[in-house]
Amino acid sequence: MSPEPRPGRRVAVTSPRTAAARRPRYPATREIDEQTDLGEVYMRSLLRTQFRLAMFVCTVLACVVCGLPLLFLLIPDLAEVHLLGVPLPWAVLAGLIYPGFVLGAWLYVRQAERNERHFADLVDRS
Repeated sequence: MSPEPRPGRRVAVTSPRTAAARRPRYPATREIDEQTDLGEVYMRSLLRTQFRLAMFVCTVLACVVCGLPLLFLLIPDLAEVHLLGVPLPWAVLAGLIYPGFVLGAWLYVRQAERNERHFADLVDRS
């Protein structure tokens, strides 16, 4: 008979099954490469995130491009303003809108790369 442990003393409990078969790790990259159902879920989530980002950027740009003519239509006094000898609506629609496109594209690429980094971290972690 073993002696009773004293109060406050820790006792180590071990399992008699020390040779139990362990399930091999199955990395997520292998799931994606082999096009399993789980790999499809991973890829679908990345594609959905990238699509949502693309739709957001396109919506913002479409609102700006369609909103400017509407603004000039609703406020006709803006048509009389000249910028460097060119009417303001023409200057904005013909020249100043392109830096907005470039900025939108730059922000899109930056966010898309961030999404891909998060996806890669998720895949590497699992």
